[in-house]
Amino acid sequence: MGSKILECVPNFSEGKDRGVIESIVEPFRRTEGVKMLDYSADKDHNRLVVTLIGEPEGLKSSLLEAMEVAVREIDLNRHRGEHPRMGAVDVIPFIPVRNVSIEEAKYLAEQVASEAAVRFDLPVYMYEESATSPERQNLANIRKGQFEGFFEKINLPEWKPDYGPWEVHRTAGVTAIGARMPLVAFNVNLATENLDIAKAIAGRVRNSGGGLRYCKAIGVDLKERHMVQVSMNMTDYTRTSLYQSFEMIKMEAKRYGVKVAGSELVGILPMQALTDVAAYYLGLEDFSEGQILENRLLWGD
Repeated sequence: MGSKILECVPNFSEGKDRGVIESIVEPFRRTEGVKMLDYSADKDHNRLVVTLIGEPEGLKSSLLEAMEVAVREIDLNRHRGEHPRMGAVDVIPFIPVRNVSIEEAKYLAEQVASEAAVRFDLPVYMYEESATSPERQNLANIRKGQFEGFFEKINLPEWKPDYGPWEVHRTAGVTAIGARMPLVAFNVNLATENLDIAKAIAGRVRNSGGGLRYCKAIGVDLKERHMVQVSMNMTDYTRTSLYQSFEMIKMEAKRYGVKVAGSELVGILPMQALTDVAAYYLGLEDFSEGQILENRLLWGD
């Protein structure tokens, strides 16, 4: 059968302090059974996104070490960034990759959540496939109000944490942990500094605004680049593709006389997400991933 391998993409609320960033990712570099595929720190978002693959025990131990650094070093009372956040360790998703079921991913998420809650005195909410109620399945519902609003929100009976104390950590906020299927973080930049335009387009593109079913989107101000962005999470790229979101944003931007300045991918994504884009724009007929040379080298004859 081979080793059990999961992907994990923890998000931390720090994108500016290189010392803190390197301290957070250091456990991932040295823990046996864990490989850090990518880490991206964005100053405008003020957010660190790490992409890991590994075996369950290695992921668990390295994550708890990284969380300890984040809880100690990040103070959300002083945190300012474009990306919504509710915790120093904002969210930790576990994604099955090889020889792992979604149930096993849920079990690992619960292990990390229960231990982190005790060790760091941290309220933890289970989300996506690990959610304990329908209202907690969508991360946006949990995060609504962000860090500042959670001090009042957490007092409501329906927002009692799944693990940890029934009060917000004064500097580290709250954390969401859960198991989910692969997600693609895809951003489209617009050649304007008008944030209202990005927010309006995001509102039309995202599922909650009547747009694309498996798309979450927000408008973001990229101050250092003098432009704005539609920042998206594609929650099921097999049913809402990247080209659909890209084309819809281009179409909506036309009404404001704005052009798309480019796009970006954050972290790692499945190859199919890109081959679907290539097949669409090239109008390929009867295309299969078996036609990709690198795939044939990996698969063999």
